[in-house]
Amino acid sequence: MFTQVFGLARPQLRDVIYHAIPCVITTREVPQAMGTTKKVTALADLEVGQEGEFFAVLSSKEELKTRDGKPYFRVTFRDARRQVSFPIWIDSRWGEECRHNWVVGRCYRLRAMYQESAFGPELNIRHIEEYCPERDKDLLPELVFGGPKQAPAELFAQLRRFVDTQLQDAELKQLVLTLLDQHRAKWCHTPASTRLHYAYPGGLLFHTLRVAENAAMLAEAYAKRLQENRPLLDPSLVVAGAVLHDIGKLLELDSPYQPDAESAAGGLIGHLVLGRDLLREAARHIPINPEKLLRLEHILLSHHGQADLGAVRPPMTLEALLVQYANDLDVRFELVRQILMDKSGGLWTSDRNPLRQRFYRGSLPLEDS
Repeated sequence: MFTQVFGLARPQLRDVIYHAIPCVITTREVPQAMGTTKKVTALADLEVGQEGEFFAVLSSKEELKTRDGKPYFRVTFRDARRQVSFPIWIDSRWGEECRHNWVVGRCYRLRAMYQESAFGPELNIRHIEEYCPERDKDLLPELVFGGPKQAPAELFAQLRRFVDTQLQDAELKQLVLTLLDQHRAKWCHTPASTRLHYAYPGGLLFHTLRVAENAAMLAEAYAKRLQENRPLLDPSLVVAGAVLHDIGKLLELDSPYQPDAESAAGGLIGHLVLGRDLLREAARHIPINPEKLLRLEHILLSHHGQADLGAVRPPMTLEALLVQYANDLDVRFELVRQILMDKSGGLWTSDRNPLRQRFYRGSLPLEDS
């Protein structure tokens, strides 16, 4: 999703596309089998010395050694509003399980005490097991992954209204609305990625709406500048391309909870080409100008910007250029927002983040919503 102008480290590029506004809900009692109840809280809401049961994602695991040669893993667990990095010693209770069974990017159910040490916050883990959808029906995605305040169904309705009001071209509007309606269930379920960015059910909807709003604003501004050369830029193509730019994710991603949730087609073909295929299939049943369809296909295939970032072709039209940067802006802005919202640290954030740099938080209080 990123171009080199944003300086994102390449190992993270394919995974960066998560998160939104954390929900204020912190605790919920959920009925369990045999008439019992369990309280699930959020990692972010644990006070020092407090033990709780919560869900968190293992976002990193590094095998290291101390200066004396003692081996350990440095692991990081995170939820929507906090991440905690700490050592797991190889000779400890969890050492071998960490080595063989803990997988980066997967969601885990933990019972642990949040505590402070000379090296910073850490978790004293009492129990840990991988998230199981059939068993762990008390997982609240907004606590773990963050998410917008609207439900996915509300976001879908908002995106559909946006298309209806902002897309002036009748052919493109029919095509886009058809692709939204045909895949409504998947739009409401699919994350934008499995790690780091908008990685929660419906995350793709939230990201798409933001990109579409960015792109429409840019298209309107530049169309006014090009009034004498209006054919150079078609605002309707910009809006249509922005709404559909990641539609291939509907076929590429299966679950927001595991990094290996990528489908076979997703891994072998990728969402840019899969999206183009969905577009072509829909266009077989809807009358549309061939040139218009070609330019729309180009937007989908070029929105990663350059070949080493996954683009089939670089942007070669003004519409494709605007969609590329509208997308890049939303992804980077949200990543920085996540980094700033992390409760750990003072005026400055850590550089242990996908962008590998510090950001200035300042002394102003940051709201959670």
